[in-house]
Amino acid sequence: MPAEALVIRPLTRAAFAPYGDVVEADPATMRLINAGTTERYHALGHPEARGEGSALIISLFRGQPRSLPYLVDMMERHPLGSQSFHPLQDRPWLVVVAADVDGAPGIPQVFLATGRQGINYRANTWHHPLMALGEVSDFLVVDRSGPGNNLEEYVYDQPFAIPEISQ
Repeated sequence: MPAEALVIRPLTRAAFAPYGDVVEADPATMRLINAGTTERYHALGHPEARGEGSALIISLFRGQPRSLPYLVDMMERHPLGSQSFHPLQDRPWLVVVAADVDGAPGIPQVFLATGRQGINYRANTWHHPLMALGEVSDFLVVDRSGPGNNLEEYVYDQPFAIPEISQ
């Protein structure tokens, strides 16, 4: 049986809201700081760290590019904390998420993010691991460190296909 084809949509705050935050400059949140020399775009994401002994940490992830078409056959989630990805190069990348359906991920939703958009997955949000496109790309990642099992993986019985991106 062929893989069900997924639709790639632009990443917007409204479309991504069920899964977390889109982190990009938002004029509505801008305030001048440092004697007017710096624009601060305030509270664009809401990181979470659940459980005793947990903390938020900052890491660098270097993602190998994924080739399209691509088969999504698994998803993961982090029940004890959020996970936030912020590209360090201005390169497009894919964000793949799914709603929870009775403890398992539903049909994946695919978003094309610009190299100026970061995302923050809420705790316990099903998502695919990092999907860089085109070339090796670095991402600043904010997530939880601490005791407890903060990783759950799910393998689909039937994969879903992300098509090539049309120009």
